Amino acid sequence: MGKTIAQKIFEAHLVDKPSDEINVIKLDAVFCHEITTPIAINDLKKRGKNRVFDSSKIKAVIDHVTPSKDSKTAEQAKIMRDWARENDIKDFFDIGENGVCHALFPEKGFVRPGYTIIMGDSHTCTHGAFGAFAAGVGTTDLEVGILNGVCAFKTPETLKVELTGTAAKGVYAKDIILHVISILGVNGATDNVIEFTGPVIESLSMEERMTLCNMAIEAGGTCGICPPDQVTVDYLWPFISGDFSSKEEALKDYVKWASDKDAVFSKTIAVDITDLTPVTTYGFKPDQVKTATAMSDTKVDQVYIGSCTNGRIEDLREASKVLKGQKVSPSVRGILAPATPDVYRAALKEGIIEIFMDAGFCVTNPTCGACLGMSNGVLAGGEVCASTTNRNFNGRMGKGGVVHLMSPATAAASAITGYITDPRKYI
Repeated sequence: MGKTIAQKIFEAHLVDKPSDEINVIKLDAVFCHEITTPIAINDLKKRGKNRVFDSSKIKAVIDHVTPSKDSKTAEQAKIMRDWARENDIKDFFDIGENGVCHALFPEKGFVRPGYTIIMGDSHTCTHGAFGAFAAGVGTTDLEVGILNGVCAFKTPETLKVELTGTAAKGVYAKDIILHVISILGVNGATDNVIEFTGPVIESLSMEERMTLCNMAIEAGGTCGICPPDQVTVDYLWPFISGDFSSKEEALKDYVKWASDKDAVFSKTIAVDITDLTPVTTYGFKPDQVKTATAMSDTKVDQVYIGSCTNGRIEDLREASKVLKGQKVSPSVRGILAPATPDVYRAALKEGIIEIFMDAGFCVTNPTCGACLGMSNGVLAGGEVCASTTNRNFNGRMGKGGVVHLMSPATAAASAITGYITDPRKYI
């Protein structure tokens, strides 16, 4: 019987199997940020275990509230800084070098096909775009991972999503994943890895694949995953060129992580995106999705472009195409948060930052702050935000605030009109 990507990764990393359903696997990396990791750090120190299994495999960043907004967030940041110094963690990204974790770490080449990665963050599933198994975990599992370099998981089942057809003008990866979630439902992939396959995946860039995998958790998935291919090799080549004599050799090695043709999936769904149009969420669940046109009477107070879902350079390019020569509606606050310093630099060099500022956007440093209602774009009660983030839970961006999820292009068009707007007339 053939194996899925996840099964192959688990088999290659298996350390122990205390029961038929539980697998203890070796970790290739443990990612950390200042919201969830300080709790684990403090507990480890309290138990006299202030150490890490391998300082070269710990990657840490301050990204959620940066710079710190108050004494509490400053203390969280200090705990991370002190711990990183005490344990000689070289890959620690502090103010000035930091960015949104799920954009920064792939950008630095820390994710490879076949890797196993954990982090105390539900959107760790993003990194499965490279053909890796990456999952968000709780504090106890994070502590064990930091200390011993292992984590226990149930034997993975994989739900296959085969994407076919061709995306129409104005339809992006964000529209595709929102459409998929609307089909699966918020619990449709619970305890499953979601494997994205098909000709659509083959045509997507790594940044677009990361957008898809980032939101696997919104359908209940443990991880989103894409088969590694030439696109993966090209993205990683600056980091792996010393490991392989050629890209052809790298590809030959990486394709071993693709699912076998006779692999068994818990479920397979086929999704043809040919007739898909730009979409947005309504209500307070990511599976509540309508076309942007159907939501055109919805007034917005704020437009936010950024996050680990859609804050990369390709996202900013698409939004800037819509905004060029336009002005933000007087009733709208536009906020742009490039996901990493390198994204910010590229956007400056390409004139994208200027386009946003000329349109009337506030451009902030890289941060997760607004996405979870902590800083740099918190909503007041009753306010509505058109956002490129990944969650529209009640109060997610501020108590009493309403969030509608959409692509960067749709968000940019909505900033111009002051209402949720199909972006195609601006493209």
